[in-house]
Amino acid sequence: MVEGEGSRKSSVAEARDLLAANRDFYRIVVERDIRAMGTLWARSAPVACIHPGWPPLVGRERVLQSWNEILRSAQAPSIRCHEEYPLVFGGFGLVICLEVVNGALLAATNSFIREDGAWRLVNHQASPVAAAIAEQLEEALTPPRGRLN
Repeated sequence: MVEGEGSRKSSVAEARDLLAANRDFYRIVVERDIRAMGTLWARSAPVACIHPGWPPLVGRERVLQSWNEILRSAQAPSIRCHEEYPLVFGGFGLVICLEVVNGALLAATNSFIREDGAWRLVNHQASPVAAAIAEQLEEALTPPRGRLN
């Protein structure tokens, strides 16, 4: 047996677990679960977050405070994730995706590390997609209306 064989998950399983962690992030936002948000972010690694239109936030306390403010707000955003693309590099993973936030289309990168056997967020960054491209993608992401057949 090759060293490490059997002790490492397959790349398919790692990508599947990474996508599950990414989906947990968006579920946590939708449910406004501040406690779960704290659990999802890494504790042993430095973390950062760049919300659209905000300056970079560095450090776990500042990042979690920003999410606390967002999730407690009466104007907390409606958010959906689409077109997830996972990239795994050993104990580091990225999920590149599109977000629809209050009707606006954003491109996002969520960065994760393996910590205590689970994928934990170390960075979230989202930025608006150009209007012309957003219109094309919105059409592709919107289910057809009217008759089903």
